[in-house]
Amino acid sequence: MEVLRDLSACPRPPAGTAVTIGAYDGVHLGHRAVIAEVRRRAAERGLATAVVTFDRHPASVVRPESAPRLLTDLDQKLELLAGTGVDYCLVITFDEARSQESADDFVREVLAGCLAARMVVVGEDFHFGHGRSGNVKLLADMGVDLGFEVEGLDLVDRAGVAADAEGDRVSSTRIRHALAAGELAEANALLGRPHEIRGVVAHGDERGRDLGFPTANVSVPGDILLPADGIYAGWFERADGSVHQAAISLGRRPTFYAEAHASLLEAHLLDFAGDLYGERVKVRFVAHLRGEVRFASVDALIEQIGRDCDEARRILSSN
Repeated sequence: MEVLRDLSACPRPPAGTAVTIGAYDGVHLGHRAVIAEVRRRAAERGLATAVVTFDRHPASVVRPESAPRLLTDLDQKLELLAGTGVDYCLVITFDEARSQESADDFVREVLAGCLAARMVVVGEDFHFGHGRSGNVKLLADMGVDLGFEVEGLDLVDRAGVAADAEGDRVSSTRIRHALAAGELAEANALLGRPHEIRGVVAHGDERGRDLGFPTANVSVPGDILLPADGIYAGWFERADGSVHQAAISLGRRPTFYAEAHASLLEAHLLDFAGDLYGERVKVRFVAHLRGEVRFASVDALIEQIGRDCDEARRILSSN
């Protein structure tokens, strides 16, 4: 997949492109269903395929006070999109100026001008442009003059077919709600993969080392969505690409602190010893083991951590 970041250097494939547009946060099963349809239609017509997405969630500019936390950062999103087999991904810088752009101008500049679109495939509820004035109808009307067809798709369920009910639809919003509620299995099923967090291993208070279970304290950007507080089994991928089983603690450590201003992500790598400080790592949440609780004594906590590690090893060894 070729990543395009400059509208002045667009490829304009001679035969044109089949295009889809969206934030694509999470690149979940619903997104993949849309992209699969784009690829199918492109193959029928001899077109290249393209995804148009944004360098940040548009809501972070348009309504920052209520912008959602993200399921993927930009690097991970691009990696996941590359895995779908599309030819191009155009990353639009979404700033204040872009937020004021009319839907008409966006279509002419990006779809017709940059990508020579011949087919545009989006969700039936897709909106774009200043004031969300653009929709499937506007795309279809403009396509008549600009030479592209438009298909508005129903949102799908996890099987990839049109969802009959609102509650069956796969969406980034539904996945965020599941993660916030501690429903990791549901979120992972809708994503089609374990939820992944990326960050840098930072120095902490080394309390895990004192307990006999040293942990990597992963500093996560504030715009990334963490699951609900609790204890998890998961995979820990180092900067060198090696992957390790891990028991993961996400929370505010109530056994030691009456109050904490934020949740801390700590991963104890099973059967590993080494220095991880400063590494950019990936933490994948596979299974929720239990909620975070306050223990009556440090010894009781240590015993429970041992059981958590055994359970994490059991689950991950079967995955």
